[in-house]
Amino acid sequence: MSHPAPPFVHLHVHSEYSILDGACRIPALVEKAKRLEMPAVALTDHGSLAGAVELYREARREGVKPIVGCEVYVADDRRTQTKGYAHLTLLAETNEGYANLIKLCSLGFLEGYYYKPRVDWELLEGHAKGLVALSGCLSGRVSRALAEERPKDARDDLDRLQQIFGRDSTYVELQNAGLAEQQAINPKLVALAEETGLPLVATGDVHYLDSEDAYAHEALLCIQSGDTLKNPAHWRFDTNEFFFKTPEEMAGDFIGHEHALARTLEVAERCSVEIELGRILLPKYPVPEARDAFDYLVELCEKGLLKRYGKATPELHERLRFELKTVREMGFADYFLIVWDFIHFAKQNGVSVGPGRGSSAGSLAAYCLEITDVDPMRYGLLFERFLNPARKDLPDMDI
Repeated sequence: MSHPAPPFVHLHVHSEYSILDGACRIPALVEKAKRLEMPAVALTDHGSLAGAVELYREARREGVKPIVGCEVYVADDRRTQTKGYAHLTLLAETNEGYANLIKLCSLGFLEGYYYKPRVDWELLEGHAKGLVALSGCLSGRVSRALAEERPKDARDDLDRLQQIFGRDSTYVELQNAGLAEQQAINPKLVALAEETGLPLVATGDVHYLDSEDAYAHEALLCIQSGDTLKNPAHWRFDTNEFFFKTPEEMAGDFIGHEHALARTLEVAERCSVEIELGRILLPKYPVPEARDAFDYLVELCEKGLLKRYGKATPELHERLRFELKTVREMGFADYFLIVWDFIHFAKQNGVSVGPGRGSSAGSLAAYCLEITDVDPMRYGLLFERFLNPARKDLPDMDI
């Protein structure tokens, strides 16, 4: 008599946003999760959250719980320009965790980019709250240490993860795509989990949707490595098992570890992130001396008016007052200051900037701020084409 497969949720999935590596399109990914009656699905692209909003939107539409995650690249020191990093699977449990994941991904690009956007232990320690950590794939520090017969290092790395993320938020990740390396280290991972008392969780390391997509995935890897499919030695994964498997298929891969499969639901239930869509989240410009952003904008515009025209005529004053009144009513003072700031920086540092095009060229305020170099008064350009209360969306300045 056959028994139903234990419930299962994929917690380690790569989409097309894992550039030239993942081959899952998010709508199809969500559709398959729904078809397989999975209550949730995660997205853990390499070093990036580019697909997070699309996953959230598509999953919510289909009644599937979205789990926002990332497979980050961990280096010993993000600032050192030497090759070498390990993979770590992180999932956002709360909105604070989602914010921390955003910060980690951003800092990986801003401070740790060397071939890959890397983070290090220091960044992880500072942005761990609200995150769930899975120890990673074969390229994770724990698995790599076990594969290289360094059990003490594996234990130390796992201890460090639980010190950073908390014992209740650290899991030993178990994978089985039929690779010989996995068969060799999986018993060691199980033993390490028992030794440390940390829970095992099974993941699929999904890179493509269906098994027949393996060949298309090979093509992606060829593009990434500058090779061709005609080369018999081209880079490929050693099996075609990195697809989005059914619970039954996962149960077949993890016989004797049903608890690790069921634990995926425990993790999925923990992860509840709410992303507010459709609302403009405009940063606040850091105004000098804690002044009001609008007052500072007025001051800059009035100085710019004199610089541009030498003499401020009543017509110029009236036009500028009208524009600034509209900016204040629509709440876009910070927007103008942000654009002014980076345009000013570019011009001061020899970065070429265009004279302005599109509807923003009709703004006298933008001209006074030297965001644009087209005189709207001389050419009779209309500010209302750029900004007016009838348009509630964010203004668009073409630079």
